[in-house]
Amino acid sequence: MAMSGLISNRNLGSFIGSGNVYGSGKDLSPQRGGLSGVSVARYGGRIAKDALAGCPHSLSFYSIDVLNERVSKPTHEGEHCSPVSRQSIHCMNSQLKATRRCISYLSSDHHSSCHNEHREVFGLAIRKRKHLQPQLHKENKTRVYYKSEEEYDIAEKEMDSVPSIEETGEAVIVEKQASHWWEQFPKRWVIVLLCFSSFLLCNMDRVNMSIAILPMSEQFNWNSATVGLIQSSFFWGYLLTQILGGIWADKLGGKLVLGFGVVWWSVATVLTPIAARIGLPCLLIMRAFMGIGEGVAMPAMNNILSRWVPVSERSRSLSLVYSGMYLGSVTGLAFSPALIQKYGWPSVFYAFGSLGSIWFALWWRKAYSSPKEDPGLSAEEKSLILGGSVSKEPVSTIPWKLILSKAPVWALIISHFCHNWGTFILLTWMPTYYNQVLKFNLTESGLLSVLPWLTMAIFANIGGWIADKLVSKGLSITTVRKVMQSIGFLGPAFFLTQLSKVKTPALAVLCMACSQGSDAFSQSGLYSNHQDIGPRYAGVLLGLSNTAGVLAGVFGTAATGYILQKGSWDDVFKVAVALYIIGTLVWNIFSTGEKVLE
Repeated sequence: MAMSGLISNRNLGSFIGSGNVYGSGKDLSPQRGGLSGVSVARYGGRIAKDALAGCPHSLSFYSIDVLNERVSKPTHEGEHCSPVSRQSIHCMNSQLKATRRCISYLSSDHHSSCHNEHREVFGLAIRKRKHLQPQLHKENKTRVYYKSEEEYDIAEKEMDSVPSIEETGEAVIVEKQASHWWEQFPKRWVIVLLCFSSFLLCNMDRVNMSIAILPMSEQFNWNSATVGLIQSSFFWGYLLTQILGGIWADKLGGKLVLGFGVVWWSVATVLTPIAARIGLPCLLIMRAFMGIGEGVAMPAMNNILSRWVPVSERSRSLSLVYSGMYLGSVTGLAFSPALIQKYGWPSVFYAFGSLGSIWFALWWRKAYSSPKEDPGLSAEEKSLILGGSVSKEPVSTIPWKLILSKAPVWALIISHFCHNWGTFILLTWMPTYYNQVLKFNLTESGLLSVLPWLTMAIFANIGGWIADKLVSKGLSITTVRKVMQSIGFLGPAFFLTQLSKVKTPALAVLCMACSQGSDAFSQSGLYSNHQDIGPRYAGVLLGLSNTAGVLAGVFGTAATGYILQKGSWDDVFKVAVALYIIGTLVWNIFSTGEKVLE
């Protein structure tokens, strides 16, 4: 393995970094400045032809073949190298001693600035230039002279204790810097994307029932009331683990709790067809079991993002994660009809449920509950995260009395109930509405059901970026949350009132899409507010408010089935609109973006 080093006569830059100096097709011609480098190969040196196009520094490289005691140096034009005398090896060893000492010195917060391309080639993690500006002696390049003689004397003594390459046969290995763009990607956004993908699976496994229920009801002779009961049974289990999931996440960490949830609901999804064939009670229990797994997802995600994401990125990160739910609905509703027609309705449960195992393998390898637990996190990113967030210490006790005494907490709970009543009705009953009212067949129902959720995925992220931008411009968090959530309430209310007036299926689908698109602004409203008012208890707060939201799902989904037996879809939408308006009033009167829980 080629060991690369770098010596600078402008910044403190004597290093050896681990990693191969490999070819990128760039030219290694010296330009300006005064950098010289050393590429050391333990068994047979080769000249590093990697380069830095447009680099503002001059680079010249040596190749050292330790086995044959041969040093080579490329010319200015990058032609073949000529051998250098055997005695140069000893000079190089002295130089490498100084290099090692410089590395040790740099590790104690004395970082020199380094061009990004330098780090890519040499695998160095140099962030800041601080107190030292070393000078390389022009006549004798075996030493590095510091500005302070006292500092140099200390360094000289410690350098002498470092064994040479000839003594050890090895070069010193320093922390390896990521050489690929995906390894340099911010770790906090890796966590966000993994949470996003878990929510994608969450809704894929949830909405497949809303498509499969049509052929299942024909096969098992279920009426509308039974269908509503089956759809609502998911929320029985979902309700049980909302608050518990928040407590577990705040105490045990989001990694363990979210990982457990995905595995649990994936297994329950795979077992759903078997339960349906056994009988209705067994199916109801299995759907409730699936809800238990998905119930911990939102509190665990909220906990882990409260620890990983600074305030300045809160809205867009949460919007991206929640858009995973919408894209999960898009994926589930788009692929379910084709799978059902080709392989039968059980295939959607087997196919979607099996994806959880792939996600879990990535999650367990890459995720950590907090930045402090991640050994691979860079010091720079850790400083950004911990400096922009609140306390990251685990919660030992939950101050329930204090939490429940705060009006903004109750604003969250009531608003979440009002919001989810309409959202869950659309989530579970939309394909049935398209089939019964708009007279679309199974395939058309599934495909057209995709459009509102796709709209939500797009507008959730637009709303997140707008919210973060407004906060960065100086607008108060309270104002931003109230504006975004008001759009999330009044938009759906308006478009649902138009459904009874439209005359064509195309306009009905458009109203649905606009309703869901404006609903997505809630991700930058109430869904971001848990971390605003009590970031230390973000999991518990989400568990509390989402418990109310789940109750809305339980009652709303079941009530819709009974309303349809005695009334019409207009009656269903009128109830949702009334709750949207109540939620708007409560939110704007009692909510806040300020921290009320320490």
